[in-house]
Amino acid sequence: MQGDNTDFDLSFVPWRGDFTRGIFVSSTVTTDLALEELYPLFEDFYKDHPFTQVSRTSVFLKQVVNTNKAVIHLEKAGNKLVVHSALDNLLKGASGQAVHNMNLVFGLDETLGLRLKPAAF
Repeated sequence: MQGDNTDFDLSFVPWRGDFTRGIFVSSTVTTDLALEELYPLFEDFYKDHPFTQVSRTSVFLKQVVNTNKAVIHLEKAGNKLVVHSALDNLLKGASGQAVHNMNLVFGLDETLGLRLKPAAF
């Protein structure tokens, strides 16, 4: 499709390490926008999403382990934007999603039962 801004290259790379819980993802797209322009776009987009945090500092798994949270950090290398994210793949996966969806379906506070504290931070 031309003219609708849907034609772009995206690299999506989940990576795993020697840790029992959590997963990192690095997604790369091409953009000429500077980080000073990109951070406000991401922060505005996620401002009403209680489980997504945009961080201006590096992301660590300890920020998300034992939570339903996802943390995003932006990095630029030339004209490549790398969006790093971290989440607890056990809690943010199907179990946390099921509770989140149930809350929404029944008109409950979407964070009910999911306001969990990370191991650190």
